Amino acid sequence: MGRKPIKSDEPDTFLTALRDGKSVEEFRNGQRIFLQGDVADAVFYLQRGRIKLAVTSERGREGVIGMVDPGQFFGESSLVAGHPLRMASATSIGHSTVLRFEKGSVVRLLHENPQFADHFVSYALARTVRVEEDLVDQLFNSTEKRLARVLLLLANFGQEGKPQPVLPKISQETLAQMVGASRSRVSSFLNKFRKLGFIDYNGGLQVNSSLVRIALRD
Repeated sequence: MGRKPIKSDEPDTFLTALRDGKSVEEFRNGQRIFLQGDVADAVFYLQRGRIKLAVTSERGREGVIGMVDPGQFFGESSLVAGHPLRMASATSIGHSTVLRFEKGSVVRLLHENPQFADHFVSYALARTVRVEEDLVDQLFNSTEKRLARVLLLLANFGQEGKPQPVLPKISQETLAQMVGASRSRVSSFLNKFRKLGFIDYNGGLQVNSSLVRIALRD
C-alpha cells in the first residue's frame, strides 16, 4: 500500500496556468458532472468532495471504475484524439466543488507550455498505472482482499497525508460495484472486518490500519 496519491505535483501551477476557459461549478450529492456518451469537451479538477466514475452496460448494469479525490483531474480522456464522447459517467458523492476547463484551453496550453505538458503527462501516466493495478487486483485477488484494498485506498493509507475515515456517503452498493461483487457479499465481509476490529462504524465507516493484514495476506 505504499503508493503515492495521484495528484499534480504542483497543483497551483496547473490552476494558475489554466486561466482561460475556466469555470467553478458546485454539485450536490448524487448529481452528475457528465454522463457516459456526452460530448467530451472539457477537463475537470476536483477542489472539494469526491467523485465516482462509473460505466454502464447496454443492459443497465453499472460498474465503478474509479474514485476522484480533491487535487485530482478527471475527464482528461477528452484530450485523446478519436474519443469525442465520454466513456464513463462522473457523479458527485456528497457536495463537490469542481473546476471545469474548456478542452481547447488545455490543448493550447499543452502545446505552449512544456513544463505544464510534462506535469500533465506524468499525472496521466500515474492514473494509467493505477488502472492497471486495479485490473490486476480484479483478476488475481479474492473479493475479501479487493474490498480491503479499496477501503484502504479510500482512507488514504499508505499515501501522503493523514489517514482519514471513509466518507459515510459511500454506500455498500458503490463498494460492491468497485470490487465487482454482490452487495450481500460485501456486507458480509464488512461485518467480518468489524468483528475483527479492522473497521468501525462511528459517524461513518472508520478504517483501521490493521486492515492492511487482509490486503497483504497471500
